[in-house]
Amino acid sequence: MNAEPELDRRVAAVRRFNRFYTQKIGVLGDGHLRSPFSLTEARVLYELAQRDRPSATELARDLGLDAGYLSRILRGFARRRLITRERSTTDSRRTLLSLTEAGRRAFQPLDSRTRTTIGRLLNRLPPAHQARLVDAMRDVESLLGEAPARAAPYVLRPHRIGDMGWIVHRHGVLYAEEYGFDERFEALVARVAAEFLETFDPKRERCWIAERDGAVIGSVVLVKQSATVAKLRLLLVEREARGLGVGQRLVDECIRFARQAGYRRMTLWTNSVLHAARRLYEKAGFEKTHEEPHRMFGPEMVGETWELKL
Repeated sequence: MNAEPELDRRVAAVRRFNRFYTQKIGVLGDGHLRSPFSLTEARVLYELAQRDRPSATELARDLGLDAGYLSRILRGFARRRLITRERSTTDSRRTLLSLTEAGRRAFQPLDSRTRTTIGRLLNRLPPAHQARLVDAMRDVESLLGEAPARAAPYVLRPHRIGDMGWIVHRHGVLYAEEYGFDERFEALVARVAAEFLETFDPKRERCWIAERDGAVIGSVVLVKQSATVAKLRLLLVEREARGLGVGQRLVDECIRFARQAGYRRMTLWTNSVLHAARRLYEKAGFEKTHEEPHRMFGPEMVGETWELKL
């Protein structure tokens, strides 16, 4: 068999698929998904929303973008006050990038529209065909992917409808299995989740959901306790995701948001048996300020209050 004609046919097939898929997901217009951003700008926004203060060099490398082209995009973001730049404390040559609150507000409609567009595509198919499609896409990623997965193969996103139900369910199950907590703990989590939804103030409160391959693997909530004090609540990381740095990232996001929102202090309440969580809090700079024994959830334990000056 002559290899060249066969390769030509395969090249044509790949190009045909590219034309088909880009039309299906609507990336050919001037603004991606009816936004003021190009497709490349939207992708850079996505990466900034998911990563923990990357540098421009890291973004250019991982996205395969020309450094000058990326620099022009970032300058445009800075003019629109969508990003902040901060010199690294460990390497003065590196400038770390973060989305501002305006940047996150600009990203959220894009993220929602992308999810809606893909959801509509999938909903046209029966579940078995959806699974076939996702498996085929994984095969494409596996065959064409050259770079190894990033050290933290997960994303963080804001809460959506249904997430608070997941948080209540998984807290109830995991804390019963690992620490022997009874249903009173699940009831407490349900009350916290309900209050968060009913009184949610997006300028001063936030929920982060950690997700990997479409599955939720962790959560945390930051709520307003007073005008100057924020409270960290409902930190959870699934067993299979422990060791990936998810818990530390969730705590760090809470601290960063609390500072941006103008809080002066953060507080949290935990229990002495939660050793992994306590290590995260201590590493982040929290200090234990009070402890008291209790049996609120069945087993005898010691409740602890921790605080952090911002």
